[in-house]
Amino acid sequence: MMQYLIPEPKTKEIVLEKVLSCDGPTTLQEVKNLSSKRKAVEESVNRTSNVTDAIAREMNRGITSCEQDLLKLGEYLPLLFNLVHHADKIKQVSGLKIRWSSGLISQTLIQRKCPKFFQVDNIMFELGMVIYFYALKLRERAMELVSTDVKKSITLYREASGVFHHLSHDLLPSLLPSLPQGKLPELTPWLCTSLSLLCLAEGQAVTTKNAEESGRSASLLSKLHYGTTQMLSEASAHLSSRANGECKDLSSRFLEYVSAMRALHELKSQKHLAEVLESEERVGEAVGVLRRALAAARRSMPSKEDKWITIFKNERDEVSKKMAKYEKLNDFILQRIPVETELPFPKGETIVKLFPYIPTRWEQELRFK
Repeated sequence: MMQYLIPEPKTKEIVLEKVLSCDGPTTLQEVKNLSSKRKAVEESVNRTSNVTDAIAREMNRGITSCEQDLLKLGEYLPLLFNLVHHADKIKQVSGLKIRWSSGLISQTLIQRKCPKFFQVDNIMFELGMVIYFYALKLRERAMELVSTDVKKSITLYREASGVFHHLSHDLLPSLLPSLPQGKLPELTPWLCTSLSLLCLAEGQAVTTKNAEESGRSASLLSKLHYGTTQMLSEASAHLSSRANGECKDLSSRFLEYVSAMRALHELKSQKHLAEVLESEERVGEAVGVLRRALAAARRSMPSKEDKWITIFKNERDEVSKKMAKYEKLNDFILQRIPVETELPFPKGETIVKLFPYIPTRWEQELRFK
């Protein structure tokens, strides 16, 4: 399976009790606790912890770095939601200095070491970026589990999709007026919608891989692969329209991943469709479908990532062998090979749906001067 770890944003330190005028010791303690939890998340985002991964795993009963990050986010987000609940009491605070960089803007080596930070004095900016980071970590954990726990992996992809969907539809519409326009793709509805679709497509790809290993019918596999293709086509349409307009600096490697994954699943879908046609003694059509599939695959070969190229070439070689087999068979039965416009096309079926994200809030009254 193709995989791609989306580059993470970076952030700068925030010490909330220094800039928020707390009214009373209870609120002050809550805000200090919030800063402490935020510091832990900041170390995850920036990879600045002094503890090595091996020691951290030993301290945390063997859980992975990604799982540790998710635990930290699980402690921070309910407190942050509570602060946002009281945001009308703090409004714009000039000293808040919430700063985040983009991980999805193409950068030189120097820019990666010293990324550009965008500053917004609005606590909602922090909430948006932290929720985005949370969705990235859910997706990353789903990727880790693909080969060991298929069911959990698919669940996490669905959860990540739900978080990106929440950002796109529930949070960002009200937040956009206060953000630097066209500079931070992570907090744009079109990117979060694309990422939500990408997570669903990746979850369905895992489902389909499991179905293949279980020996399910070629008809079903063709539909599942093409359902994945359709979701990726929709995601790619969102990305390409904006990447050529609002955000011309969007990572080319990220765009190529979406495009190559879409092409790979279309190739797989047509391979299984040809198997169905051959089983129905429609060998001429099977040959035509595979010729069409290989022609499209040649136009969509990844250009940079060696592992993606290997996966793509292996699939293309398998389809080529199958086509040669069907052509040889057709030499005996002499069925007409239809022109491309007469060939059947796969039908898609999507079975992986998102899990709605329902935020939880630590309900504690906060008082500010």
